[in-house]
Amino acid sequence: MTPTTAGSPGDLLAVVSQTGPTLTFFDAATHERLDVLHVPPQPHELCFDPDHRLLYCASTYTSGFYHANEGRSHEITVIDVDTRTIVDTLTTAPDHAPHGLALDRDRGRLYVSVEATENEPGGVVLFDTRTRRRLGRIPTMAPGPHWFVISPDGRRGYASNKEAPFVSAVDLDRGVFTGRFDVPGSEGLDISHDGRHLYVATPKADFGAPAEHPGIRVIDTTTGKTVRTLATREQVMPVHVTATGALLAGELRTGTGEDGPLGSQLPGVLTVFAPETLTPVGEIQVGHFPLTITTSPDGRLGYVSGNVSSTVTVVDLENLRPLATLDVDRADISGAHGLAYIQSPGN
Repeated sequence: MTPTTAGSPGDLLAVVSQTGPTLTFFDAATHERLDVLHVPPQPHELCFDPDHRLLYCASTYTSGFYHANEGRSHEITVIDVDTRTIVDTLTTAPDHAPHGLALDRDRGRLYVSVEATENEPGGVVLFDTRTRRRLGRIPTMAPGPHWFVISPDGRRGYASNKEAPFVSAVDLDRGVFTGRFDVPGSEGLDISHDGRHLYVATPKADFGAPAEHPGIRVIDTTTGKTVRTLATREQVMPVHVTATGALLAGELRTGTGEDGPLGSQLPGVLTVFAPETLTPVGEIQVGHFPLTITTSPDGRLGYVSGNVSSTVTVVDLENLRPLATLDVDRADISGAHGLAYIQSPGN
């Protein structure tokens, strides 16, 4: 019987360290550190393809941060999760600064959000997951899309934009920009299982300064209108919808000082909203500067990366309690970033 306090035997948790720059594999059942791979600088997000047993890792900059970087990268590292080795590298060139990753298993497509170039607005680059060839590019009409999600039917995509006052909507079949959903700058976003609603963290974070009216906009994907706002006490960065339909939000808590480019950070908070009603049901303290959230395939366990503490907090979502804290190596202020839960073929 699978224990209730850990992932299933054989499953893995993968975590990138932004300034490692590394990819660390943990045993999801025991939380033991298994392997550490060195990857290109500034790895940000991860995406697991269970059909090909491959993990995609986006490297965004050569060094530095958004708007304070020393050069934009264009690499997507491809890792075989069973051998835990690097097997390929994809390039987004001539596009650069890949951020968000989204997978359409039915169509065999990997979507990668990229920042604007001198000649093109920000957009989404498409790859074929079977051949690993670039298929095309869809503009999002904003300087730098970050998180990107696709609808359950694979026909529509949505990108959050830090520097633009809207979420971008694109038609994935026709490969065109279709509209904007107004918000005052956005961070993380996710989509409901039926595709009817987007959950958008807004406004964008200004580190060291408190956000005005922080929360999560619930947007009707048919009309593009906000139908509800879930108020939060602190600035929200990542949001995530679990397999059970619960909505998870990572809230930043800042101190009074300026400790660096990310401001003075206190332990963050994971807030849990109930499926369907979106009623707040509880919160759990997590690492400093929660940046990415993922969950186990059954929605029982949550994982929250703390970028400034360089930790991953493992959370029992059924009983709303922390189970473990995983330490991730780093070389500078930014550590743990992207996450992926990797289910064993036998589970």
